[in-house]
Amino acid sequence: MAVTPSPGAKGLRRSLHFVPGGNARMFEKALSLNADSLILDLEDSVTPENKADARQAVCDWISQADFGAQECLVRINPQDSPWGREDLEAVVAATPDGLMLPKVLNRANVDAVDQLVTALEKKYGVTSGAISLLLIGTEAPEAVFALPTMGVNTRVDGLTWGAEDLAGALGSKSKRNAEGEYLDVFRYVRSTCLLAAVASNVQPIDSVYVEISDSQGLEKECMEAAAMGFRGKLTIHPGQVDIVNRAFTPSHAEIAEAKELLAAFADNKSSGKMAFAYKGQMVDVPHLKRAQQILAIAAHISGQSS
Repeated sequence: MAVTPSPGAKGLRRSLHFVPGGNARMFEKALSLNADSLILDLEDSVTPENKADARQAVCDWISQADFGAQECLVRINPQDSPWGREDLEAVVAATPDGLMLPKVLNRANVDAVDQLVTALEKKYGVTSGAISLLLIGTEAPEAVFALPTMGVNTRVDGLTWGAEDLAGALGSKSKRNAEGEYLDVFRYVRSTCLLAAVASNVQPIDSVYVEISDSQGLEKECMEAAAMGFRGKLTIHPGQVDIVNRAFTPSHAEIAEAKELLAAFADNKSSGKMAFAYKGQMVDVPHLKRAQQILAIAAHISGQSS
């Protein structure tokens, strides 16, 4: 397994920011943000009567705008919707870095889209496999049980979860308790998404935080997600991006500690030891891998900002 799950097309995905398709003002604003990825949305943020115009606008943005270091993703409509197939055809022709697939129920859904994208890449002269898939894998109850196999497709490089649609399907009165913590069923889904992503060697991405005026709550949830092992988080408001980036960026102290730990492993390896006492605790290979991961993430971030 790699030190860190494969990054997006242009680096890490700490922050993945939704941009309503067809809203030129919000798109221009998004280009100025520090978001690692922009998700140009053709699904939930676009009314049915505006789907076609939004699709054309998004394709124009992809072909005309300078995204710089930002990854360009497009959330298309589900393939069983009236707009899904037209989205796929037009967007692949425009050649973004990747597609976000909503309402995924199982591996068969993923494989079907993969085959369609492969055919469209050939049709439009796009390098085979160039367009990645980021899956929203928990928007229906049955999809949760298919999470372990959804990411087992070479085109998939990320897996995220969605609480809003799932709550609607469950008929949940609330997603959180009085303290603001997720209720057990949503904690289960969140954890399962993380485990399934890492098991498939794709990036686990945490869901949106919908309380856009609650920066403290967002920071707390980001820190928890980063501690769990998520690599980034979806954002829906410009003010969330920098908070999310900070949470998923290794601190100077974490980087220094990782370097010190790697040096300790190098010293002990020379004497044939891969498990040893370090600052009052026993460390072994899992600690080494985590230190390597921290430094790999830091190197990606440094490379993007240089």
